[in-house]
Amino acid sequence: MMSILVSAIQAVFLIAVSPLITGIVKKVKALMQHRRGADILQPYRDLAKLLRKDETVSESTSFLFRVIPFVCMAAMTLLAFMTPVFFTGILAPYGDIVTLVYLFTLYRFCMVLGGLEGGSVFGGMGSSREMMMSVLIEPALLLALMSMCVLSNGGTDISSIPTLLIALGSAAFCPALLLAAASFAITLVAENARIPFDNPATHLELTMIHEGMLLEYSGRGLALMELSSEMRLTIFMTMLGTMFFPWGISTTLEGLDLLVGLVAILVKLVVFAFLLAVLESSISKSRLFKTPNMLTASFVLALLAIISLYIL
Repeated sequence: MMSILVSAIQAVFLIAVSPLITGIVKKVKALMQHRRGADILQPYRDLAKLLRKDETVSESTSFLFRVIPFVCMAAMTLLAFMTPVFFTGILAPYGDIVTLVYLFTLYRFCMVLGGLEGGSVFGGMGSSREMMMSVLIEPALLLALMSMCVLSNGGTDISSIPTLLIALGSAAFCPALLLAAASFAITLVAENARIPFDNPATHLELTMIHEGMLLEYSGRGLALMELSSEMRLTIFMTMLGTMFFPWGISTTLEGLDLLVGLVAILVKLVVFAFLLAVLESSISKSRLFKTPNMLTASFVLALLAIISLYIL
């Protein structure tokens, strides 16, 4: 029961902190561009404002258009329950790598369907671009996670990976870990439609992918879509911090260990948010037809990680 309670607390923590991470990224980007920018709590105000507004729905949509935001939010909530945050003992054996990847795929499928449901040309354009990128994102994501399963010898159970990596100690620092982490970092940027793959701060039809699929949403539906998108970014950062660099996470239910794990994941999330903001402020968005090259590089890195485990 205590393990289930901690898993629920971890899920609530991810939901609550997700807008804050987005606010930190936006604030750091504004400072690097010599702008004052909004404070880091602005995403909470935006969500509260959207929740108070009514929805405007096109006559050409079906009931799926209203259902999709709830499905997206449900998928990210399930992922929040499955992801180790500051404690490794999550709801095993339900926290499986394959299930995790398919939940990300379900979220993407619903996003694409929502973009098409609106009947907008821009929505269809964003949906087609998203599907083009997903062909290379999903294999790279699955290979990067599977390489950690092989490295830790713990099967596909998510909760066993951090525990076994911590038990390996310094032996866990090997080329496979670095290659898999690099592949996952590229996938993180691509999956969340960040620069150089997409610019989340623009609504130009020639550049937008993620935003194009949300143009027809408003009010509560848009709030759920925005919150689930922020949760996806935070979950990816959390997975990078706990499954690839798990040092600091608690493996027991002791109060002090849980507190150390909480502080460790907060520090990691802030560092990752800062690095993402620096990356987006240092480079520009690439051309659409060059993005497969970067995604192929991510796939090759993950493949090299698995090969190195059997060679080295």
